[in-house]
Amino acid sequence: MLKGMTSPAADIRVVKGACPHDCPDTCALETTVQNGVAIKVAGQKDHPWTDGALCTKVSRYLDRTYAADRVVHPHRRVGGKGPGKGSWERISWDEAVATIAAKFQAIIDSPDGAEGICPYSYAGTMGLLNFAGMDRRFFNHLGASLLDRTLCSSAGKVGIKLTLGAGVGMDPERVDGAKLILIWGSNPITSNLHYWSRVQEAKRQGARVVVIDPYRSLTAEKGTDHIAVTPGTDAALALAMMHVIIGEGLHDADYVAKYTVGFDALAERVKEYPPEHAAAICGIPAATIVQLARDYATTRPAAIRVNYGLQRHFGGGAAVRAITCLPALVGAWRDPAGGVLLSTSDFYGMNTAALERPDLLAGRRPRTINTSSIGDALLDATPAIKALFVYNSNPVCVAPDSEKVVRGFSRPDLFTVVHDVFFTDTADYADIFLPATTQLECLDLHKSYGHLYVLLNQPAIAPVGEALPNTEVFRRIAKAMGLTEPALYDDDETLIRQTLNTTHPRMAGITFETLQAQGWQRLNVPEIYAPFAEGGFPTPSGKCEFYSETAKAMGLDPLPTFTPPIESVQSDPARAKTYPLAIISPPQRHLLNSTFANLPLFLDAEKEPHLDIHPDDAAPRGIKPGDWVRIFNDRGAFGARARVNDKARPGCVVAVSLWWRKLTPDGTNANQVTSQRLADMGNAATFYDALVDVAPAPEPVPLAAR
Repeated sequence: MLKGMTSPAADIRVVKGACPHDCPDTCALETTVQNGVAIKVAGQKDHPWTDGALCTKVSRYLDRTYAADRVVHPHRRVGGKGPGKGSWERISWDEAVATIAAKFQAIIDSPDGAEGICPYSYAGTMGLLNFAGMDRRFFNHLGASLLDRTLCSSAGKVGIKLTLGAGVGMDPERVDGAKLILIWGSNPITSNLHYWSRVQEAKRQGARVVVIDPYRSLTAEKGTDHIAVTPGTDAALALAMMHVIIGEGLHDADYVAKYTVGFDALAERVKEYPPEHAAAICGIPAATIVQLARDYATTRPAAIRVNYGLQRHFGGGAAVRAITCLPALVGAWRDPAGGVLLSTSDFYGMNTAALERPDLLAGRRPRTINTSSIGDALLDATPAIKALFVYNSNPVCVAPDSEKVVRGFSRPDLFTVVHDVFFTDTADYADIFLPATTQLECLDLHKSYGHLYVLLNQPAIAPVGEALPNTEVFRRIAKAMGLTEPALYDDDETLIRQTLNTTHPRMAGITFETLQAQGWQRLNVPEIYAPFAEGGFPTPSGKCEFYSETAKAMGLDPLPTFTPPIESVQSDPARAKTYPLAIISPPQRHLLNSTFANLPLFLDAEKEPHLDIHPDDAAPRGIKPGDWVRIFNDRGAFGARARVNDKARPGCVVAVSLWWRKLTPDGTNANQVTSQRLADMGNAATFYDALVDVAPAPEPVPLAAR
């Protein structure tokens, strides 16, 4: 029966699940299935966070599951690597797995051993089993190279941990009670829709919504105020706010005395950041800083939503650390609708060691490869990476410094396996392609980094074609290699039971059976939750740490500080003269990293890559609206259609992203100009720490016509 058709005798059922994609909302899904075919995907109406609503992308999830170009059988490359250089030959799973097993075993038996094998994955699915389950067990058992997964959030996670002790914060469900909301480096209309709905409710009740962002995003357009700081200067703004708050005696002295450490040292540090000094750094008026500080200190409740955009530069960890000092300084944590939120992920008490089994390394300490530096690693690592297994990611598209990434993946001696749903940019360089399931076809367990609910994803339909989840793929390869470790063969339900840590106080009462019955459960915390109203921070001191001994032991500044971008006038004036424009590449509304970037509906909506450039920057370069332009630096260049407007602040251009390279007119994307340099904390990526110039360019000849 065709999708969408009905029959009087139709077998119709509704299956509860969870959105797997890299978004803080982790929506509760319900899939309507008719005679074994999914016919509708919707949000669960009884889930307090999802409230029946899905984003544009996931509401069309059937377009992904039943896409005409979905790959549902294993394939082997015939011919050269790269787009248009080879062809695919369908093979059986047995042949694919045998080929992989033989290649892996040969590398293990070579002088360099298992370190020549490297996994490469990130957050293509956030389900705990398929994100970090059997794959970790398998590669740990082999002793393969470890992977430091830092593409998105690791700088901010370290910064907040130094201040608050963990990836914790206010309960986002309570933000609708705030009277002042700072949305800092975030565009929730695009990437945190259900948070935005609660912000709108607060605004309807009179709350002021201040958006701090170099770009006038959709969220900034709908906020009360927009403060367009220079990219990478957020820490200077936060420190100047603290200068005003402390200098004018607006801090909550009682909260500071009881629940923080290091106030006197902080008071001395912020003297270095008077508003006039910070204003010059941030590119905004000093009066704006002063007024924001006063408003924040005197409005209750006051909430801050800080997100990952502001930590994708060299000083990203320091920026998050500085901002997350603000709520304790003014006592905002006293209110359920007050505080700061970067992530809720550490509120959960999952047994990740039982899931990932680091003990299977058996004392070995393989070298670590960084996801953000994969280009250099493929070209220069010693010993060489001989085999790469890519899953849950599309590094040729999403990793920084694309020219080097492509050169690395093009190595004829590199054996590359890609496990995915489509022939992605990365698949163009694979030797073996394995078909992956979508979320509707697998069992998985989910937590969230934007709410406080555990969710179970139950398979709604049988796998399409021969698609398999990550867990089963690694079980099959282990079997083909003759591995006898029992942990490599646990089934998915067993993995979930091992991961659910019911002895953790916040996980009490959450079991496989209860999740199976209801689909989701809130963590064992109060409904009206103010986690740090009376201190109790998960830091070594139990207090919010303005001064961090942990940071000092790591060789970092123990106090909040401002670290400018590496590519900036402050750090490198000569480079800034050659490449005078900062570039950022925030997400498209219709795309999610590269996950939905090949679906016709969303390609039709976005049309082609574009670049927002301020009139003050366009005019001297002879750039007119609608011109095709070349955006370039010494790492590479990419093309886009110019949109001349004031959405981007002067001195900053914005390439809303991320496009598959082979689906753009010139076969490039914004990662041509980004750097593999790592941030100050967490070995994190620095996608938004880049300088470029822009020039008019001829209309490109599409790849297909070359």
